Order: sequence, then C-alpha cells, then structure tokens
Amino acid sequence: MKKIISVFLLIMLLGTLLTACGSKTTDEPQTAEEAVTIEGLTEPIAEQPVLLTSVGQSADVEMVKTMLTKSDIDLTMKTTATEADLTDVKTLVLAVGGSSKGLGAAGIDADQELERVSALIDKADEAGITIIAVHIGGEARRGELSDKFIGPSFAKADYAIVVAAGDKDGMMSKLASESKMPMDLVDTMADVMSPLKAAFK
Repeated sequence: MKKIISVFLLIMLLGTLLTACGSKTTDEPQTAEEAVTIEGLTEPIAEQPVLLTSVGQSADVEMVKTMLTKSDIDLTMKTTATEADLTDVKTLVLAVGGSSKGLGAAGIDADQELERVSALIDKADEAGITIIAVHIGGEARRGELSDKFIGPSFAKADYAIVVAAGDKDGMMSKLASESKMPMDLVDTMADVMSPLKAAFK
C-alpha cells in the first residue's frame, strides 16, 4: 500500500513539474523582432504656416482643422493639395482616414488619392518641410480602404498622433517603431489637441 501511495505521489509531482515547465515557455519575453517600442514627442518640431490636407478624403480633416484653429495655428486647408501648394509652407499636416463617400465626392478613387498623397509627401520631404500624421478616427477609420493610406502617410512623417482605439492591432505603433518616429497615443479625439498644439514652436 505504501508503495502504491509513493508511486502516486511521484506521478503527481512529475505532472506538476511538467505543467510548470510548459507555462514558463508561454511566458517568455518577446524577441527583439516582436517587441514594439514607441516614444512620444519630447520637444516642439513644427513651425507655421501649415498646410493641412486629407489622406483618404474623410471628414476627419475638418476636425483637425478645428483643433489647429483653436490652437491659433496659421493654416491653409486643401483636401486635395498637391506639390504646388507647398510654397511657403513650413509644416504639412496629414489627416489620415479613408472614406469611399469622400473620395466619390472629390471625383477620385483610392489609387488616384494614393498617387497624389505620395507625390505631396515626397516633395515635402525633399523640401525639408515637417510632416505630421494625425489619425483621429479610431476603429471607424480602419479597414481595407483606410489602411491603404496609413503606410504612405507614416513612411516619411516626422511625428504622429493616433487615437489608441484605431491602433488596437499595433499597425501604426509598429510603423513608428521601425522608423524611430515619435508617436503619441491618446485616448479620445478630444485629447489630440494638446499634443498637436505642443508640437509647434
């Protein structure tokens, strides 16, 4: 009887050890490739005057305009801005978010919008103009259409502000981490105004 109890206890002990080893494997830290680290902006980088444009033709651009206006930022808004509109501009602000309705109203499709935006960003980058990408629409501005515009907008941006609900999959955090671009995540659209205003000298 004692031998049976001893064997039973030994089996139980081995089972506990195996379970512990298995759980240890799942709790291992992320590898360097998996880890995503982002840092917020630490000092102002932008100057006036500002050109504000839409990337995707959503109504979010109007909200960004309101935030800049309330912050007493000198700006011109042109939803379909091109390289020709960059004259005397110090900062280009991109309101990122796709809208099929907005694209239709502008008489363009997603590919034409991407072409416009890519040329605009490339020219601004060449001219040394500060580029700020703002994604304020949260989950409502994610999906196949909007996601087309995020990569190009973040590729050469100097700073990004993102409402956290729109980055649940970590797409924008990963892009910022890879390019070592400062990015601030905020809880709500109303919280965007503070870091946006602080980005200006």
